[in-house]
Amino acid sequence: MITLSSQRLAAHIVDDLTQPVMPEARALADAIVARHGASVAAVLFYGSCLRTQDTSGILDLYVLTDDLRAYHGRVLPAVLNRIVPPTVAYLEVPGATGTIRAKVAVMGTAAFARAVQGGRLDTTLWARFCQPSALLYARDTQARAAVVAAVSDAVITASRWAIWLGPPKGWPADYWTTLFQHTYRAELRAEGADRSALVYGWAAERYDRLLPLALTRAGIPVTTAPDGRMIPHGVDRDAARRAWARRQRVGKLLNMVRLTKAVFTFEHGADYILWKLERHNGRPVPVSDWERRHPILAAPRVLLRLSREGFIR
Repeated sequence: MITLSSQRLAAHIVDDLTQPVMPEARALADAIVARHGASVAAVLFYGSCLRTQDTSGILDLYVLTDDLRAYHGRVLPAVLNRIVPPTVAYLEVPGATGTIRAKVAVMGTAAFARAVQGGRLDTTLWARFCQPSALLYARDTQARAAVVAAVSDAVITASRWAIWLGPPKGWPADYWTTLFQHTYRAELRAEGADRSALVYGWAAERYDRLLPLALTRAGIPVTTAPDGRMIPHGVDRDAARRAWARRQRVGKLLNMVRLTKAVFTFEHGADYILWKLERHNGRPVPVSDWERRHPILAAPRVLLRLSREGFIR
């Protein structure tokens, strides 16, 4: 049943997804669609470059497809993506002021929709897409509606966990920052202690506006204390913490599996790593054409040389 809160939440998500973005992001989406055609259902832009509008870094894109075989062009990459999604590639396209770079994650549309509903132990996707994102491309109205529904589900899932893991009484900031602290710990990410507050602070008004709408959709009743703080009801925090402990253990394992898979499936991954090293060190990395073509075979020799020359420590 479509309720008023559902409509209001969806309207806010549409506003999010249609926010203005820099032309460099559009150019990346155009390049993806030009290469993969009708297999691309949607292209989403998210992450720190969206928040800061910084085009000098690597933009984070998510591509949704309803035909992994057509998108990848080969059976094995499609099968691996279906088993352990997403598959990641590094993309460079020319821009008006220089090269535009992106890390592109690819996933099946249906798998994406299931993942953000929160019924599985993997927290990665709904933790990403409860944060602001922009829809760079949708193949048709059906694809656009699927993205709006999925991002709405991500916000609902995140809001539910924010309440379950948060304090018995608090401000929206208390619940969101607690959530982000937990989701970072469920991944192999070295984030600073203030990262959760920064992520919330970048879009605090948005998070505060979405939380009550999402909680209504999640069926969690909330009253307001005399000082204005939220008081959620019907929350079994002990059960929630046990459930989260399982997700944290599995999350780290899933990250290890994805990293192992990326060694074999990260398209142009060597170029991505070399760019990161060059950006960090301020000088070109000496790598031969053969080493670029065979990154796994060349890895021991390249790592030794990079260590000797001070690129890595």
